[in-house]
Amino acid sequence: MRRILVIGLNTFRENLREKLLYNLVIFALLIIGSSILLQRLSLGDVNRLILDLGLAAMNIFGVLIAIFIGIGLVSKEIEKKTIYTIVSKPVPRYEFLVGKYLGLVITLFVNIVIMLAGFLLVLAVMEVPIELLLFKAVFLIFLELIVITAVALLFSTFTTPTLSATFTLSVYVIGHLTGDLKALGAKLGGTGRAFLNGLYYIMPNLENFNIKGRVIHHLEVPGTEMALVLAYGLLYTTLLLILAAVIFQRRDFR
Repeated sequence: MRRILVIGLNTFRENLREKLLYNLVIFALLIIGSSILLQRLSLGDVNRLILDLGLAAMNIFGVLIAIFIGIGLVSKEIEKKTIYTIVSKPVPRYEFLVGKYLGLVITLFVNIVIMLAGFLLVLAVMEVPIELLLFKAVFLIFLELIVITAVALLFSTFTTPTLSATFTLSVYVIGHLTGDLKALGAKLGGTGRAFLNGLYYIMPNLENFNIKGRVIHHLEVPGTEMALVLAYGLLYTTLLLILAAVIFQRRDFR
């Protein structure tokens, strides 16, 4: 754990040097802040608009950070040839991989906190009531980002950065459409039905982490449901990390 933590903190410090990271966070804060201007243009419920826009901005830009930084966790070490020094040391490869993952998770947590602080400031200025349900939604957004980061890390262990980004983005999109895939598969038969059902059970069901609609309509999420979603996210992430570690362990860097 000590070696993993050291690698994670070093990765976090490296991520802080990424200009893309700051650009995405600043842009997300601008999107959240723009809801103040949209108040004058909206004819409907302003509070719902602000909540929807703020949570959507945190989710989208968090996913972009997870993908575009996550795909470079391994490839950058290969490009800089530092991977040869790392694998030659008495540090198990899985510890290196988990440490890199931990560093990005810390980075995502810090960025989510920054965006949340900006969002709460906007809500205070607009005098929008702040409920506990909002923090539950942000927590689930962070949990979704943890899963997406693990997906990006998995693809980065055996493909190029371009393909990793493409595959991870595809998983993100499909993950929010798994319910539709199952419904479509029920209408089909034979190979098509088997294929769609397979996608439904293999792909992460990211809609489990989406409670933005409940926040907007003030529909409470029970603690048992939160616990189940948390268990699902952690279990799926663990399986992805194990698979990534197995692939990374067998990869030849010579």
